Amino acid sequence: MSDASHCGLSTAQLDHFIEHGYLKLEAAFDAELARAGRHVLWRAMGLSPDAPETWTRPVVRLGFMAGPPFVDAANTPQLHQAYDALAGAGRWLRPNGLGTFPVRFPATEEPGDAGWHVDASFGLENPDCMQWRVNVKSAGRALLMLFLFSDIGPDNAPTRVRKGSHLTIARRLLPFGESGLTLGELAADGFASTASCPDALATGRAGTVYLCHPFLVHAAQPHRGTQPRFMAQPPLLPRGEFDPALPPSPVQRAIRQACGLTF
Repeated sequence: MSDASHCGLSTAQLDHFIEHGYLKLEAAFDAELARAGRHVLWRAMGLSPDAPETWTRPVVRLGFMAGPPFVDAANTPQLHQAYDALAGAGRWLRPNGLGTFPVRFPATEEPGDAGWHVDASFGLENPDCMQWRVNVKSAGRALLMLFLFSDIGPDNAPTRVRKGSHLTIARRLLPFGESGLTLGELAADGFASTASCPDALATGRAGTVYLCHPFLVHAAQPHRGTQPRFMAQPPLLPRGEFDPALPPSPVQRAIRQACGLTF
């Protein structure tokens, strides 16, 4: 693989991101940070890794996590280089935490939140989340990110992603301009338009990070393993609005490729 200049990612990695909508970075943060983060999360849940009889719910959602393990995990030199490479140098805000954590536990019951979706970018002040919006410029979101704080195999409820689905979503958003579509409008067909996209699983060792295009269609799934899954799914926030005077980032290049845009 040849280097793609100073960004720390190869040309092949950038091409993979543009074509498939995601990039897997192994050892993007230290396993010790992952261990420290799990300790904080266990304490916040009031549960113990040594008492599986108390794991009675398929998913426990914890509020915004902004302590040192989470801030440090989101801001390693490797990740900063990757943010620059994918979102554009200097065009993103330094993460101040990793948002909420949906901790998934082994369970026979369905978690109730395993539908295909994309994450919203703006209009988040509306109390009805299905009215949150996405537009073709991905206003308000530079990347979707998956931070693995535990080892996640195929049975440990890895997030499912539809490879290349970001291109379909870009084409769907194009006619609606700046206002875009609501999540409800995008989900009206159950994302049937992306059903032919091959599925991939976000598996890996603790410390792995998946950097994804904001339009990538993804879904949770039931946990059929034995150990809880710890993963955060925060956005990378943009520093400002789209600036056509700057060279297009790989996020923007993917949208242009899908739609034939010249913005």
